[in-house]
Amino acid sequence: MTEDKATISEADAANELMRLARDIARHNQLYHAQDNPEISDAEYDALIRRNNELEQAFAHLIRDDSPNKAVGAAVENSPLSKVTHEQRMMSLDNGFSDDDIADWLGRVRRYLSLSDDAKIAVTAEDKIDGLSCSLRYERGLLILAATRGDGQVGEDVTANVRTIADIPQRLQSPDMFDDTIPDLFEIRGEIYMAKDDFIALNAAQQKSDKKIFANPRNAAAGSLRQKDARVTQQRALKFWAHGWGVHSALPADNAYGVMQAIKAWGLPLSPLVKRFETLDDVLLHYRAIEKKRAELNYDIDGVVYKVDRLDWQKRLGFLAKAPRWALAHKFSAEQAETLLEDIDIQVGRTGKLTPVGRLKPVTVGGVVVSNVTLHNRDEIARLGVRIGDRVLVQRAGDVIPQIAENLSRDESREAYVFPKLCPICKSEAIAEEGEVDVRCTGGLICSAQAKERLKHFVSRGALDIEGLGERSIDEFYDWGWLKSPADIFRLKDKRDALLAKEGWQEKSVDNMLFAIEAKRKPDPAKLLFGLGIRHIGITTAKDMIKEAIAFANLENIAARIYEVKLNIVRGKDEKISTFHNRRDAAIKEIVPIDGVGHVAAFALADFFHEPHNVEIWRGLLEQVSPPNYISNVKESAWSGKTIVFTGKLEQMSRDEAKAQAELLGAKAATSISAKTDLLVAGAGAGLKLKKAQELGIETIDEAAWREIFNNHSD
Repeated sequence: MTEDKATISEADAANELMRLARDIARHNQLYHAQDNPEISDAEYDALIRRNNELEQAFAHLIRDDSPNKAVGAAVENSPLSKVTHEQRMMSLDNGFSDDDIADWLGRVRRYLSLSDDAKIAVTAEDKIDGLSCSLRYERGLLILAATRGDGQVGEDVTANVRTIADIPQRLQSPDMFDDTIPDLFEIRGEIYMAKDDFIALNAAQQKSDKKIFANPRNAAAGSLRQKDARVTQQRALKFWAHGWGVHSALPADNAYGVMQAIKAWGLPLSPLVKRFETLDDVLLHYRAIEKKRAELNYDIDGVVYKVDRLDWQKRLGFLAKAPRWALAHKFSAEQAETLLEDIDIQVGRTGKLTPVGRLKPVTVGGVVVSNVTLHNRDEIARLGVRIGDRVLVQRAGDVIPQIAENLSRDESREAYVFPKLCPICKSEAIAEEGEVDVRCTGGLICSAQAKERLKHFVSRGALDIEGLGERSIDEFYDWGWLKSPADIFRLKDKRDALLAKEGWQEKSVDNMLFAIEAKRKPDPAKLLFGLGIRHIGITTAKDMIKEAIAFANLENIAARIYEVKLNIVRGKDEKISTFHNRRDAAIKEIVPIDGVGHVAAFALADFFHEPHNVEIWRGLLEQVSPPNYISNVKESAWSGKTIVFTGKLEQMSRDEAKAQAELLGAKAATSISAKTDLLVAGAGAGLKLKKAQELGIETIDEAAWREIFNNHSD
């Protein structure tokens, strides 16, 4: 990774993970639900990859709203009916280099306990840039078509799909498959628009003074998600199958064979899908596809690899949003030269001042780029950029669109001076000790922070108040109705005044007020998270609440931590290692919560040390009554139990065994203690087995564990 624990602080990592979670969720909504992306696929991939790097280096900071736990975006404000997928439609993890692909195959080997020379056959096909769709066939007849949505709930597009020539209403039954088609078979793939059809559509749209589509993917999505199927019928949509979902039977025991059966049933596949048994052959196929990318009549952004054996796919299973047995290999970077015309400073919810470079628009890899983040003051200094410089812009799957090189560095021009005052409220802007980010100290008196904090408070990850969106927050704030979270619950007193405003209708106003009233008893962890305290994400908030840090004493807890902080800071002249040990011990003494370190604890203390924040908190508690927090743990015979695996397992890897334990609601620990409930001992079990026997802990072998898992996982 580009940065690790040696080069980035835990505080910076937590802050960046919070920003990434928010930004990625927003781009998911724009792409999947609104068909109106603001960034390219490569730029989106860059955000995902950065998030993954940080989560890998700081696993204890992984958030409940992590992008790796979400697929697509929820279906909202759609004219189409919602459909719940019987089997979740997953996303794919990404690889960006040959080493990434080799690492993936290595993980597959280790998970399946395969030898280094065991062959792993994989299928490889070009990754088309379209709209994911599932087709449900019963007794060979198409009965339902649905978009992916958020992976669990999509949109019913059956009537529209019936107008697409590539998709048969009835599956064919060729002799090579014994004239049999499963009673139930769900085919999954991508609906897309060819490049020449896209050009023709936009020409017609322009001639009729109608909406111009940004790219073929947007055109395909907008054409499919029509309330009137006659509109879809007029658009040249196509379909490619790339997988399957629920089924009553499979025509083969490997992925390639199943896909060939789907092709024989009448569904088109990519002509570039092939099966390989060596990494070298896989990578040669990738390069061949990349070379002919520009010649294809459809957009692709990489190559998808899948483990071919279906029994191995079943064992490998899934992560939060993607299968372990598949990977998308994204294409490499592209660059272009342009002019840096200006540098703007944006102020975020946490007060961070982010410099944004305004570029003379330039096409990079088929996408027009006009803005680029400069990250922070240090990045500007590193690049030496000034307004008027000629710069080399790069965008790819492994970096956010960025300035790769300053081509005018040696030219004589005054250096850019980073502002010392917030451009919004003119409060002092400073960087805290050990941080690179410069932040406005204005807090809620800064309109940029106040608005963004209020938007965060009502957002999906926090209180999730439907109907109270960004535009409404901006208006209410500008009208003076909304200055703190508590004011949200006083909006009922503004009903008549709101109805007198242009654009506000009685039904929408009442729906919004009803949604606000429904949050009078909010989830306490979401309420704490909604305050937007730096370094306190939803996971940390849950940890704080469920360990009985009651709302009645949060201020007292914060005051005690703040006193600890002051005492520690006063003694910082001692050795740094001694200082860190004493600091962590002191915090644990005050807040003995797993997963909550000094960064989050100090953030809580600093927040409540500010009188205006205490006033905001108390005012909020006058409006809401959060119930006691109850951890939502799945109930089963093994929920909450602690299981340890030791020795060599013959039928599965240690990772697979731990994953099975977690699926049953148990905790997979690595060491034996009096709290251990079960030890699963494989061949050659040693000290852990002996200690378990001494402690009287139940011990079983691998075969017994497999029986337990099979009996409880149905």
